Amino acid sequence: MDWGILASLGQDERRRILSSTLRRQFAPGDIIFHEGDPADSLHLLEGGHVTVWITTSLGESVILEILGPGAVFGELALLGHNQRRAATVRALDRSETLSMSRQQFNKLRVYLPVVEDFLFQSMAESVRRMDERLIEALFVPAEKRVLRRLISVALLYGPTGSSGTKVPVTQAVLASMAGTTRPTANQVLRATEETGVIALGRKTITILRPIELRKRAGL
Repeated sequence: MDWGILASLGQDERRRILSSTLRRQFAPGDIIFHEGDPADSLHLLEGGHVTVWITTSLGESVILEILGPGAVFGELALLGHNQRRAATVRALDRSETLSMSRQQFNKLRVYLPVVEDFLFQSMAESVRRMDERLIEALFVPAEKRVLRRLISVALLYGPTGSSGTKVPVTQAVLASMAGTTRPTANQVLRATEETGVIALGRKTITILRPIELRKRAGL
C-alpha cells in the first residue's frame, strides 16, 4: 500500500515502522473516532472506505468526503497539545486500518524530517479542498456539484471511474457531500439516468458513460 507519509522510506524502514502500528478492523457503520474525541493516533487506511463528517451548529450532520485505501487520516489533529478530533470518521464498508499512536508519530517526525513536508502538504491540500468546496457552493449549480461528488467517489471504486464502475453510495450521502437536499440530488440523478449516463440501483449507482458524466459535471 502506498501511503504518502511513508512514500520516501526504504523497504526496511517502512517495515519497521509498520510493525509498530496496531491493526484495527471495522464493520460497516462502526465509528473509528468521534468529533471532539482526544486526538491520540492517526490511521493508515489499508482496506475499505470511510466517511468523514461533522456536526453543524444547528445539529445537522454533513459528510465532507469519502476516503479509500491508501488514505491517511487523523494526522493533522496530532499537531500541538490537547488537540481534539475535528470530525467523525465512520466505516462505510468493512475496513481495516493501521493505527499509529501520537508517541510513535512524534518519534517519526523527529527521525524523518520528510514527515514535516508530508504534514505541510496535507494542510495545504486540506485548505485547497475547502477553498474549492466554498467556490463550488457559491458559484456552481447544485446539479454539477452532485455529479462532481459522484465522480470523486467513483474514482475510489474503479480505475478512473471507468464504465461499469459501481458506486455503493446513497443519494442522501451524495446530497450531503454536495451541500444540497436529497430531493434535489434525486432529481439530478434521475435526469442523468434518463440520458443513459448512469444507472440507479438500490444504494448503488453504476457509471455507464464516464466521459459524458464529466461533461455534465463541467469537468
